[in-house]
Amino acid sequence: MELRQLRYFVAVAEELHFGRAAQRLQIAAPSLSQQIKVLERSLGAPLFERDRRHVALTSAGRQLLPDAREILALAAAAQRRVAGTTGPLRLGYVSWLPEPLVASIRSDVRIDEWVMPSHVQIARVADGGLDAAVAWAPAAGERLDLQLLWPEPLVAVAPATASHDPVAARDVCVLVDADLTSWDAWNQYALDFAQATGCRVVHVDDGGISGPGFHDRVRRLGVPVLASPKRQPAPLPPGLRARGVHAPVPLWCWSLATRADDDRPAIQTLRENAVALCAAAGLHVQPDEPSWVPPSDPHREAIAVLPREQVVNKVPDPRP
Repeated sequence: MELRQLRYFVAVAEELHFGRAAQRLQIAAPSLSQQIKVLERSLGAPLFERDRRHVALTSAGRQLLPDAREILALAAAAQRRVAGTTGPLRLGYVSWLPEPLVASIRSDVRIDEWVMPSHVQIARVADGGLDAAVAWAPAAGERLDLQLLWPEPLVAVAPATASHDPVAARDVCVLVDADLTSWDAWNQYALDFAQATGCRVVHVDDGGISGPGFHDRVRRLGVPVLASPKRQPAPLPPGLRARGVHAPVPLWCWSLATRADDDRPAIQTLRENAVALCAAAGLHVQPDEPSWVPPSDPHREAIAVLPREQVVNKVPDPRP
């Protein structure tokens, strides 16, 4: 029984869905299923009841879950003691936080409970309110170190009566919200995208960039609308579908932001782990067709030279 297998087991037990657990762990779903089967064989008991419609813990699974969590917590504490790190590492995010990155941290880590927009999280890192953040940053400047984690291809949401085929970038609509406190980073991105592609801009003042308000806006407009990377826990409602965007593919570059002058070993390790783990998961691979990032994006040159390979786990969650 390996720690990795226990971590996989806990993820499936918490999600009760192999697909969501695989996405959370940033591994392929078949690999996750295989590792759970290996763990079940080593324990001599099934841990999950599963069919095409649902996943549930067996009695053995329910018995193992608290022990697995305790074992993982003890292992993490031992690693921190051996590393000799002190004080919590304060990590913030916007809507995506790769769990393997958090698991790799060898110091006490405090995931900040304030899930703020990108421009706010970046400012908090710069002024010392956070040690690190996973966010979109339009420029690095001299105060920040930005490590590319994932150039996420954005999708459009359209009425279900529309085609399943990808939609050309010039034919989508982008929303820009009057609330700069919440949507300044997205507004910058959307306006740059519209200027580059000639697509339509719709100005809103109701926060309808995400969630039910966004879905209502798509229905009223009746055209494909570019979805922001702000994820929602619920799937798309009936009557709407996700469509890929091409010619070009819009990429939202998630970065690990830390202060450039922060040379603590824990921060340096975090930077190295961020690059290694996300590259291993295939998240650094760009689409096989022309893509677009804003002119101010600090990863613009790096995106142009990323390898164009087909790998698993590079498709984003289509939920806005």
